[in-house]
Amino acid sequence: MESVIQQINQKYRKAQVVDVRSGDTVKVHQRIKEGSKERIQIFQGLVIRTDRKDSHTSRITVRRIASGVGVEKSFMLHSPLVAKIEVTKRSKVRRNYLTYMRERTGKSARLIGRAFDQEAVNAIPEPVKEATASTDDEATDTETEA
Repeated sequence: MESVIQQINQKYRKAQVVDVRSGDTVKVHQRIKEGSKERIQIFQGLVIRTDRKDSHTSRITVRRIASGVGVEKSFMLHSPLVAKIEVTKRSKVRRNYLTYMRERTGKSARLIGRAFDQEAVNAIPEPVKEATASTDDEATDTETEA
């Protein structure tokens, strides 16, 4: 039996989110509302921190250099304002908190990239209902027999 708090948390969680780790270079598509208009703004940078991965309050901190000044933004992964997160590069790191990157500039700020399957990481499978899945399997079985 779930507690009331757990039920509320499950209600506001997204079904699936992208597996984001520290050291990833990501593009975060964020919904910006200006008056009655709404637009999508992309913030691209290095993930220097991940917090509470299994919680509905999971958060990432993304850092980038804009006009020679370091800018950091924190994004709640399950927020309705975060439209999409794309992992563009995955780097080899040994820590969860990469706060030492704040002091680094130039070549010392580079991280060694790792090979990864970009399409598989960024793909978010749609939740499948069990009742529709069984009827779909029966339909494909009859098509293959004919």
